[in-house]
Amino acid sequence: MLRRIIEINEEKCNGCGKCASACHEGAIGMVNGKAKLLRDDYCDGLGDCLPACPTNAISFVTREAAAYDEEAVKANQQKKAPHSGGCPGSMAKQFSRPSSTMNMPEDTSYESGCCSQLRQWPVQIKLAPINAPYFKDANLLIAADCTAYAYGNFHQKFIRNRITLIGCPKLDQTEYAEKLTQIIKSNDIKSVTVVRMEVPCCGGIEYAVKTALQNSGKWIPWQVVVISTDGKILSE
Repeated sequence: MLRRIIEINEEKCNGCGKCASACHEGAIGMVNGKAKLLRDDYCDGLGDCLPACPTNAISFVTREAAAYDEEAVKANQQKKAPHSGGCPGSMAKQFSRPSSTMNMPEDTSYESGCCSQLRQWPVQIKLAPINAPYFKDANLLIAADCTAYAYGNFHQKFIRNRITLIGCPKLDQTEYAEKLTQIIKSNDIKSVTVVRMEVPCCGGIEYAVKTALQNSGKWIPWQVVVISTDGKILSE
């Protein structure tokens, strides 16, 4: 049938995820860091998502589309309510840290009153929006997830003043190099720091970053820090 339905301009979409959160029907989802209309029959054409979009990437069009199926929407909502398989907190966020925290010496411990140094959300590589505003002029930290548990002063030493992305090349069923290439290509990244464990399987995250830097066609300063399983810095 011919009806009014939303259209998302992928070029304008910055991957913030606000429209997906505003769409109560579940018609919009995030795919490879971009908002997508997943199902025509879930879109009611009322446009609750439009005001949420900061880049005006969403508009109305009139085209052939499946009729809005209210029953299917309700069934989908009920299915997700008890135990959603997705991540409801994956919307991009940026945090400001007090200057007093930012200026703490690197050896400040949590017992001395140190606060979190995390500057953005999400941190998982596979969940991070490709064009998030916090990537502009960022010093990027790409860390194997075990490193933060092994090295006690991780926030002050590594996260402070950096944008953080984490992953596990052994357990995650995904290829990081392609996603990281897109992030580096699409943003003005100032530097990249890789923090990995000494175990051989952790070399996958170093390899993914190296591949992404090569494929991006950019020259960006980068370094690799290796953490031992007992929490010591082996090389940097």
